Amino acid sequence: MIYFKTDEEIEFQRESSLLVGKTLAEVARHLKPGVQTVFLDKIAEQFIRDHQAIPGFKGYGGFPGTLCISINEQIVHGIPGQREIKDGDVVSIDCGVLKNGFYGDSAYTFTVGEVSEEIRFLLERTKEALYLGIEQAVDGNRIGDIGFAIQSHVENFGYGVVRELVGHGVGKKLHEKPEVPNYGKRGNGVKLRSGMVIAIEPMVNLGTRAIVQEKDGWTIRTADRKPSAHFEHTLAVKAGNADVLSSFEEIESVLNNMNV
Repeated sequence: MIYFKTDEEIEFQRESSLLVGKTLAEVARHLKPGVQTVFLDKIAEQFIRDHQAIPGFKGYGGFPGTLCISINEQIVHGIPGQREIKDGDVVSIDCGVLKNGFYGDSAYTFTVGEVSEEIRFLLERTKEALYLGIEQAVDGNRIGDIGFAIQSHVENFGYGVVRELVGHGVGKKLHEKPEVPNYGKRGNGVKLRSGMVIAIEPMVNLGTRAIVQEKDGWTIRTADRKPSAHFEHTLAVKAGNADVLSSFEEIESVLNNMNV
């Protein structure tokens, strides 16, 4: 069952989604070598609650954190803990917020200190793939058009696109129908209609697309232990152009100021 949102409900989702971006920007201010991931998690939880919202991930299916923090070969669902961020780490941070009864969901992959050009390209191209997917999220297209746009872009560079984990509908539940794979065939799958709200989230590996679940029951990593990148936006399907409800603007403003 796909739930179509009214314009008013989409505005509630925009508020939740923008708060995710603000939360990730706040976390970015503290992302540096020596900081423990649990400290970043506490900052995010406090920030969300200070904005009269609820952390969307905390307790979801038993997940213990506000953030999923996945480092280097970890793709998604990394549990915050005592691990310290190191210079040269690739850090994917995924966050969800519940406000006014609706969820927002977004993710951004950061680099800490100096990383190789190979890793910078991986992040850049994964983010490009996200926006290519978003371009296809318009009324009348199909889910396969999104997946095809993402897959064809990243596989062109020899990267592996994760197939077992997918984007999804977002609304009063964090995960709703339809599923939004990051691979697919043009013209295949569920037809996209105005009023659908979905999260598109390419998870792209430097090497193989094969994945392994860690013993903690949550963390997913690359089978070859090469780095992975993950970017995610929540958006409303519209005629002509998708309406992106989440934002990277504040995150990137913080990053640019830190690099001055």
